[in-house]
Amino acid sequence: MQTGATVPAVRFEGITKRFPGAVALRDVSLEIAPGTCHALCGENGAGKSTLGRILSGIHSPDEGRIEIHGRPVRFSSPRDALDAGVGMVHQELAFCGNLTVAENLCLGALPARAGFVSRAETSRRAEALLAEIGTRLDVDQPLGELTIAQQQLVQIAAAVGSGARIIVFDEPTSSLSQAESERLYDLIGRLRARGVTCIFVSHRMPEIFHLCDTVTVLRDGRHVATRPIGDLTEAELVRLMIGRPLAEYYPSHLDTAAGDELLRVEGLTSPGRFSGVSFSVRAGEVLGLAGLVGAGRSEIAGAIFGLDRNATGSIFVRGRPARIRTPKDAIRLGIGLVPEDRKRQGLVLPESCVHNTSHPILDRISKLTWIRQARERELATEYFRKLRVRTPGLEAPVAGLSGGNQQKIVLAKWLAARSSILILDEPTRGVDVGAKAEIHALIDQLAAQGDAILLISSELPEILSLSRRILVLRDGRITGELQRENATQDRLLALMAGLEHVA
Repeated sequence: MQTGATVPAVRFEGITKRFPGAVALRDVSLEIAPGTCHALCGENGAGKSTLGRILSGIHSPDEGRIEIHGRPVRFSSPRDALDAGVGMVHQELAFCGNLTVAENLCLGALPARAGFVSRAETSRRAEALLAEIGTRLDVDQPLGELTIAQQQLVQIAAAVGSGARIIVFDEPTSSLSQAESERLYDLIGRLRARGVTCIFVSHRMPEIFHLCDTVTVLRDGRHVATRPIGDLTEAELVRLMIGRPLAEYYPSHLDTAAGDELLRVEGLTSPGRFSGVSFSVRAGEVLGLAGLVGAGRSEIAGAIFGLDRNATGSIFVRGRPARIRTPKDAIRLGIGLVPEDRKRQGLVLPESCVHNTSHPILDRISKLTWIRQARERELATEYFRKLRVRTPGLEAPVAGLSGGNQQKIVLAKWLAARSSILILDEPTRGVDVGAKAEIHALIDQLAAQGDAILLISSELPEILSLSRRILVLRDGRITGELQRENATQDRLLALMAGLEHVA
């Protein structure tokens, strides 16, 4: 056992983890210095989240050992890890959606008096935990009613409030606005000042270089390199992650004029969500929709797709009035939706990869109510190859795939359905740089072949890179429109915050 100032906060030695049909980690060894922010990087499926889950007690390694501050540990549950001072902020929701924010935050130790839970004290503690990270929410609201970003903030508050000395942040900003992300960066700075070790799993290059001291790269479950962040450029880090340089490209669909109007909405309104929204998208066009979290972007997407029965206004598809009351109506008209939350809205997690791909087109691949399984597998194979989906097999449950591969299957579903109008809500959320480049190239390819795409993204560089035009939404209303040649990140941010009006 090491002693003195050289003792690492965490030491992984020969960690191997196998899952049915796949080896997630192979003989991974690395050290993390105390009081630092240490990045774990790699493509989806590289093993980053698995390593974090092993450290936080969710998984047990099949081989290898872990030391915390020089002492060997072996956790059989997250409670064991928390008792040892290790907490985790998960990329996906890890709480009970039917309980209130306060109940979730105090779930491990509900305050009680005379054998009864003290709701007043529960609320007070929850508000204090949220205040610690600079956030205010209605703590009596059910967690499941919050936005994805708000749920993520609750998880961050819980991890910080646990008193953990080592915290794993697994894609913590994937669903946060820029302002919320900045507050998280400040929080991580305060945690480090108190001696807390932060392990930061992220695909976002700017925040890695802004926050982290050291970066470890994993590829295909193996340790590739651990380097001081100051010794790397973004291009070098990407090359380590994906094993090749990542070339930048100019979207080819911009070289061709947009075609006929495929989708138009007029006066789209949903009480308390958005009001008077009107826009159109043409064939071969990527129309960006930008706005702060809570501005109504996802709600508009859901209304167009038939998910909001309270929505009013007019929708036209290929110039003709369309009555869309259910998603089935939208699918029949050639509209596909990649939702913001793939796990809850885009996939049936226990089902196989092949079945998830065929859901929108079961009527097209069936005969006398029987699914033609050969055709189903043929379609899945075709689009998995095009999207480079990594899966143990077509019959593997989609729940076991990495976030990036799950997202590719959501996209594959609509490609198989041959949807010509695609609404993409955060299409690269939680996706690594290699997969992100592939999805960007796919969006460009779809536009170039004449599809109409409504692109919703919190990542302004993504919007600016791919869109011909960008609409800005604030408080449920469109507050401006920018042509590509006039769009900058500063102008978008000003419009989103209500600081500038662009005609």
